[in-house]
Amino acid sequence: MTSLVLLLDPIAADAQPDDVELAASLTFVPPEEPILSAFDAGAGRGDGIFETLGANDGRARGVEAHLDRLAASAVKLDLPMPHLGQWRAGIAAILEALPADGQASIRLVLTRGTDPSGPPTCWLTGTTVPDRVPERTTGIRVVTLSRGYVNDVGESSPWLLVGAKTLSYALNMAALREARRRGADDAVFTSTDGFALEGPTSSLLVRQGNTIVTPAIQHGILAGTTQADLFDFLASEGFACEYRTVEASELLRSDAVWLVSSVRLAAPVTAVDGTAVATDLDLTARMNAALLA
Repeated sequence: MTSLVLLLDPIAADAQPDDVELAASLTFVPPEEPILSAFDAGAGRGDGIFETLGANDGRARGVEAHLDRLAASAVKLDLPMPHLGQWRAGIAAILEALPADGQASIRLVLTRGTDPSGPPTCWLTGTTVPDRVPERTTGIRVVTLSRGYVNDVGESSPWLLVGAKTLSYALNMAALREARRRGADDAVFTSTDGFALEGPTSSLLVRQGNTIVTPAIQHGILAGTTQADLFDFLASEGFACEYRTVEASELLRSDAVWLVSSVRLAAPVTAVDGTAVATDLDLTARMNAALLA
């Protein structure tokens, strides 16, 4: 497995560096080299943001969508606005250093650093991943887990940072552990008023006839980049694609359900809370082929 670490010397968002200055702001370091202070807010408090991109055969998917979401998360957390050109150059440098063939994961991380008034701490990682991901064909079993708040909490309580991709992922990891304790592979978060939201590390798609639905992003979930790519593909295949509220009970009576993410791609859900649900493995294969292409 190839693992890369690239440090960024952050550039102000409104700066106009040339290619030489951009290159000088990027430094590869050995993966085993310590790079983070014990006093960094990202390590001590989870006070930071990140994005994870999937890559295949030397090309990253959804670069601009991920950069846009990184900037949106920075606004929500009152973090310094990232210089997107610098991060774009960092992604290109990681891609060039990764093997030209096969699949990989690229992670972008920005923390508040060691001083609230000082520069942020910024880095990227690149890691090769297996080309064969069994969940794309065998599917996953999920359980529904309450997130503990109502569907529209993102509008009523913006300080909860729903819709921002923060480093505070302890809750998400706890949900995955709980799912496994219950004999499942993953989870779907639900609101206290009975709506399905998203997975701990993925977006939710539901098929009902010729319509593909995903929960509306204004209702306390993270905008999905892989979901958006799939909506483009599915629309070209003749499906109607909708953003709306999704009742948790719809998961049991739909024609297919998927959890989708940048690295795992589209994983068909085979059971919800122990009850088998319908799958569409042919459409799943076409969706994953489209993402990898």
